[in-house]
Amino acid sequence: MSYIGPMQTFKAYKHTEAGKKIKAEFVDLTLEQLDPGDVVVRIAYSGVNYKDALAATGKGKILRRASCIGGIDFSGTVVSSADPRFAKGDAVLTVGGEYVGVSHDGGYSAYARVRGDWIAKVPQGLSLWEAMALGTAGYTAGIAVVRMEHNGLEPANGPVIVSGATGGVGSVAIAILAKRGYHVVALTGKSD
Repeated sequence: MSYIGPMQTFKAYKHTEAGKKIKAEFVDLTLEQLDPGDVVVRIAYSGVNYKDALAATGKGKILRRASCIGGIDFSGTVVSSADPRFAKGDAVLTVGGEYVGVSHDGGYSAYARVRGDWIAKVPQGLSLWEAMALGTAGYTAGIAVVRMEHNGLEPANGPVIVSGATGGVGSVAIAILAKRGYHVVALTGKSD
């Protein structure tokens, strides 16, 4: 694992308001130029989510400040930490929070500096790549299934309808439910 010094540069994909438009470009940054945080992560992967697309195009008023590195989720390896919950070498991830990539520098960068409250350790048996292949959509679908089962859903109750079945969350929810033995009915507003 390579770690750069505080004055060495790396690439980041930054969104900046320019009038009523968003200028999205690769920039050279140093660790010192990143937003404050108590954990520095060497980013391995970051997903492209609908929210990221809205931020990059300026639609939907997603960005909460004039300039920010994009990417609402990422996985990577801790390179330094002032938070006792995380140590150098820990595999970590963040998904779809309310800060990263919209009001705090996000995952479209070689490094991120974030608050420890915004990240979690990658579960045993899951690689950094797999964590981002599932990403925010997979996390959302997983939480939904866990909550539904907590509220009494089980395969014996009958079919489960998943709306938005062709989207990221819907498609992952279908896969999770089917693997768990549910009879899944996919619902979409798309005619094809």
